Amino acid sequence: MERRNRSYVTEFILLGLSDKANTNILLFVVFLVIYIVTLVGNLILITASRLDSRLQTPMYFFLSNLSFLDICYTSSIVPKMLDTFLAKRKTISFRDCAAQMYIHLSLGETECILLAVMAYDRYVAICNPLRYTIIMNKTICIMIATGTWTGGFLLSIVHVAFTLTMPLCGHNVINHFLCEVPAVLSLACIDTFINEIVIFVVGVLILLIPVFLIFLTYIYIISTIMKISSADGRYKAFSTCTSHLTVVTLFYGTAIFMYMRPKSSHSPDKDKMISVFYLIITPMLNPMIYSLRNKEVKGALRKVKVKTMLF
Repeated sequence: MERRNRSYVTEFILLGLSDKANTNILLFVVFLVIYIVTLVGNLILITASRLDSRLQTPMYFFLSNLSFLDICYTSSIVPKMLDTFLAKRKTISFRDCAAQMYIHLSLGETECILLAVMAYDRYVAICNPLRYTIIMNKTICIMIATGTWTGGFLLSIVHVAFTLTMPLCGHNVINHFLCEVPAVLSLACIDTFINEIVIFVVGVLILLIPVFLIFLTYIYIISTIMKISSADGRYKAFSTCTSHLTVVTLFYGTAIFMYMRPKSSHSPDKDKMISVFYLIITPMLNPMIYSLRNKEVKGALRKVKVKTMLF
């Protein structure tokens, strides 16, 4: 099947977000700015967590992982996207399409697991504060982070294998700005029901189960916070959770809507807008959300600014 697939399709044509030259130039500028802001914002957050001793905790270790992941996430998509805005021939080879699909799916699935891990970290910190440093010690955090990245990169193999091994019979025009699974599935010249079932099952494992675990974790967290007698204590506990909950809502909400709804409800324009939000906008917003809602991060960012000015 793979030989048949490759014999008919050696490259794909990406239609992108628009077919108008002037609009594409404007979009190039907009997404270039978004990309730069994403890189700078996440790099600053990583630097701040390394420089400030107050941020040498499991929470900020995982937050640094999230920032690094978001840098890689957007870098696997935006450079090629920017190229298609200006290129006369908007093509991507079969091999590059497979690589892009695998990398962005791997990073996306890693983020799904990582956000659940960050919820568990908040649960231990709030519900078992006396044992927090023992349970979430440095070795355990490194092991969890390694398992998270490994799990994401292994699970995505299923998605890619069940998408790119289908016969496309010469259909190579992808109505999207990247090699997204639903967009490539629509090119298949055979019934994709089995493929969709497998992808749905993987989606349940990587999207719905983590969401359920996060929801369950926050039930315990909120229950514990409500028992705190001090209003300041309750506020401080809630403030460490609201940023994470905001990020979870933005990322999971759009990802679930993209991958867990029936094929009949997919439309190219809607899918592209959803993809822009959870693939490009969310990684830009994440460092802003954590910076605006967290006094410790604000203090660390001021420290970075002072050191930068001195040098």
